[in-house]
Amino acid sequence: MADKELAGKVALVTGASRGLGRAIALKLTAGGARVAVNYLANDDAASAVAQEIHWAGGEAMLLKTDIADSAAVRDMTREITDKWGAIDILVNNAGITRDGLLPRMSDEAWDRVINTHLRGAYLCTRFALRSMMERSWGRIINIASVAGLVGNAGQTNYSAAKGGLIAFTKSIAREVGSRNITANAIAPGFISTDMTEVLPQQQKEAILSRIPLGRFGTPADVAELAAFLASDRASYITAQVISIDGGVI
Repeated sequence: MADKELAGKVALVTGASRGLGRAIALKLTAGGARVAVNYLANDDAASAVAQEIHWAGGEAMLLKTDIADSAAVRDMTREITDKWGAIDILVNNAGITRDGLLPRMSDEAWDRVINTHLRGAYLCTRFALRSMMERSWGRIINIASVAGLVGNAGQTNYSAAKGGLIAFTKSIAREVGSRNITANAIAPGFISTDMTEVLPQQQKEAILSRIPLGRFGTPADVAELAAFLASDRASYITAQVISIDGGVI
């Protein structure tokens, strides 16, 4: 990333207390953006991210918000614009898994995953767009998954949510392109996060055998791409789904 190319921009990153969200928040900070750190539950982890941002010379705002709650998201975006004047960059990253084979999947497991990934992105985008449209500049970056492209056994809820997020990305890009707002999706493959750390070693080895580059990705790999898409260097890229998966077969 070019030095401070995001100076003057305000970013909202959902699910930013750990994993991909944390890495993206720190990378946008390095580019000069002020970052609103959204999270749901882990106060200590979120505070640690904000502290890292401050140590890096950036500005952070902590926002403990359930992104599936319309009124809460409205209030969150209003708090950001009241303090910093705008939301220029939105990274819809927050996500959960509730895996299980479909015949045994509970309604709660289905609804929680769909609401977090898809309803959350819808609400955050809807409210953040007001600021972007006023300024005729914006970047919407949705963190999808290869599961949303090819599916994954035992993850029908997650795959459906990510597939819906991809379709949402393409649709919103066509709605707001005339206002100088881009919308793109990143589809990570297997990334070293809390979710992959709990996999049995045998399963990890089976996954690695399908990755030509021979390793899991890192949150930093995804953050680099997100920062690029947030910048003016990506001003002619929209409605795209970019896989970052090591060439997984």
